[in-house]
Amino acid sequence: MSLEDTPEEIATPAPAVGRISARAVLFTLVAVALAVAAITLYAVPVWAAVTVVVLLVALGFFARSGEEPARRRPASAARAGGRRRPWPDLGVKIVVEAIDEPCIVVDAGGAVRWFNREAASRVPTLKRGDPLSFAIRVTALLDAVDTVVALGRSETIEWLDKVPTERWSQAHFAPLYVPPNAADGDRPPDFVMIRIEDLTEARRLERMRADFVANASHELRTPLAAVTGFIETLQGPARDDARARERFLAVMAEQTARMKRLIDDLLSLSRVEMRAHLRPEARVDLCEVLSHVVDLVGPAARAQEARVEFSGCDAPRAVRGDRDELIQVFTNLVENAVKYGGDRIEITARDEGGHVAVAVRDHGDGIDPVHLPRLTERFYRAHAETSGAKRGTGLGLAIVKHIVNRHGGRLDIVSRLGEGSTFTVVLDRWGGGEVNKKQ
Repeated sequence: MSLEDTPEEIATPAPAVGRISARAVLFTLVAVALAVAAITLYAVPVWAAVTVVVLLVALGFFARSGEEPARRRPASAARAGGRRRPWPDLGVKIVVEAIDEPCIVVDAGGAVRWFNREAASRVPTLKRGDPLSFAIRVTALLDAVDTVVALGRSETIEWLDKVPTERWSQAHFAPLYVPPNAADGDRPPDFVMIRIEDLTEARRLERMRADFVANASHELRTPLAAVTGFIETLQGPARDDARARERFLAVMAEQTARMKRLIDDLLSLSRVEMRAHLRPEARVDLCEVLSHVVDLVGPAARAQEARVEFSGCDAPRAVRGDRDELIQVFTNLVENAVKYGGDRIEITARDEGGHVAVAVRDHGDGIDPVHLPRLTERFYRAHAETSGAKRGTGLGLAIVKHIVNRHGGRLDIVSRLGEGSTFTVVLDRWGGGEVNKKQ
């Protein structure tokens, strides 16, 4: 649709030229009858009666023609009162199109009159002429439109969408008058302009800061207390004990390395959560990513005397995603398999319709089914008795879950005690369909 105005006309058929209405015919017959009666009963001269009849008929036709212009007026004039529903003029449309955030213009009745490309991208169901409630089902937003129309003042609201992902939004409402110089203070606005601002990143940043403080203070307390204790010991009783000093320094180095890993994982998780609503669209060769991960984890696997088997990548398998984040996903999964999964780890890639599935299977002790629902929670450790010894932070699977969700994928976990575990990541193939999230 172009930026030209869209006038509204009342669909009234044009009167036929020369057509005489029933009321005019009746008026003429009455005038003739009165003239005949006057001639017969009162001996009025014929010329006088005819003159009166002609004058009456002429007056009737003049009155009829005076009504026609009013009946043929366009809708914009006929509805000049409170019922007018005009379209925005060209200036309003140009301004709306120039705004780089979603912007919608509705009339006083709540019908959508104009919107820009950003609004169409944010709310694909918007349609000009439809009520705003057909496309946006946010009660606070619809109530704010009514308030602006009733009071003629600006409004601002915030709301949270929880589907498909958490998304915070703020809407600014401004009344518009056409023409703008409204001398009447009680005049209601002709339009309401709505500008929608995305606050998701700001809200996630606030939450990231709060979570970082809470989680870091809780998780860092133990290693920090250990380091503090060793420092006090070295300053006191073990000041001159060389053997104790070497042993304590080694433990202190291990604890500080643990704190560093913890902080790195917290920051990594927070960065992923900040961008959870922005789906990556780059083309990534998943086989190249998996080959890179096998090379990264190779030294740790050899140290644990574990063998990593890699199959299913005879040809490239392209997916939609972020390469660095996908490397982190499969590095976390394979490292967990090396730590807890015995002496053999299998990595298998396969096609599933419009998707690519990668399974990381180990042959370790497996995970008790009671732990599976909470396995991707922050700081949750199914192997609590061994995670400290194996240097886990409890954040690896939480990071995996958030990255997979950001990619629109799915994470499946299957584990049986004594048989091992299988973690399967399903991602959209490049040019394929979308993953069915139903487990």
